[in-house]
Amino acid sequence: MNEITLLLTLSAALWIAPYLASFLRIPAAPVEILLGSLLAWMGLIEYHAYFDLIANVGFLYLMFLAGLEVNLKQITGSPRSTLKKALLFVIALGVLGGIGGVLFGLSPIVILTLPLISIGLLASLSKTYGKEAPWLQLAFMVGVLGEIISIAALTVFDAASTVGFGTDLAWEIGYLLLFIAGIYLLYRLLQRLFWWYPEIKSVLMPRLGTSDQDVRLAMALFFILITVMLILHLELALGAFIAGVAISAFFHHEKELEAKLSSLGFGFLVPLFFMHVGASFDLASLRTPAVITGALTITTIVFSIRILAAFFLRTLIDKRSAVMVALALSMPLTLQVAVATIGYTTQYITLLTYYQLILASLFEVILAMVAIKLLQPSGKTE
Repeated sequence: MNEITLLLTLSAALWIAPYLASFLRIPAAPVEILLGSLLAWMGLIEYHAYFDLIANVGFLYLMFLAGLEVNLKQITGSPRSTLKKALLFVIALGVLGGIGGVLFGLSPIVILTLPLISIGLLASLSKTYGKEAPWLQLAFMVGVLGEIISIAALTVFDAASTVGFGTDLAWEIGYLLLFIAGIYLLYRLLQRLFWWYPEIKSVLMPRLGTSDQDVRLAMALFFILITVMLILHLELALGAFIAGVAISAFFHHEKELEAKLSSLGFGFLVPLFFMHVGASFDLASLRTPAVITGALTITTIVFSIRILAAFFLRTLIDKRSAVMVALALSMPLTLQVAVATIGYTTQYITLLTYYQLILASLFEVILAMVAIKLLQPSGKTE
């Protein structure tokens, strides 16, 4: 298969995916993964270096967009009791995930994926139900804490898969802690600087002009932090996520910028990443019963531990909304796929386990979206 066939196939898939998602009434992400699997099974999509490269960029850009959803002022301004409950929820996921994984005899890599939290798909929920929905606001708050911890865990896992367990790993963790501390100090410094000299923001992101300086600054920060992570040999997703958080923290008033960046991501880069994930999943593997049963086991544990952990949120919100928060945080698709990919390429997991994790990530998104729609009381939807 030549590049022309690949380009034409991907172009058609990019165009048709939203229509299929609208028809099936599910988010575009699982549709794009399924579409990638189908096209690969038909022989229309095969491995290509350029496709692989742009898919990796799409994943990093998705983490960047997830960072844009973070509202640090809302988190830091929340009552301490709320933050405590959110942290207890995340800790409970880790404990329950470990217990559930051991009881079902899952591999350490699969157990690592069980408590992961990613807020990437919460953006699609906010477009449907509105960001002002109390349960969704709480989901974002808990999700941010969970995603930060999850990305840190992914960073440690990625480092361990590269340098092994030993002194080198300890150094990598030390670099990670120093990096996070440095980012926090820089954040506090810039916060004071912009407070005393707010005109600096206008210089960095002028409101007038045709040079799209706001997008250029965002992209520069995106690649600078990825470069820093490359130098430190840390997980690139963490750098992309922090870049998004930085833009959200200091330029949250630039609503047009967020729309521009989201259009580029969800209209081009991110769908290609999901199609690449789908292309790596062999539909013929569904004939193997162990793939489906394993995926269902993982999915069941993922939902169960979150619903149990929602016990800590009962004083913050009503029971139904607490369950909806748990369901909204049951879609760690991006990080689950990332761990599965790293685990398989480093031969920590088998191809069977890889297929189980990919299929489980699809089950989780589809089931969570349907369940939330059933639990959502009549109100604002689009």
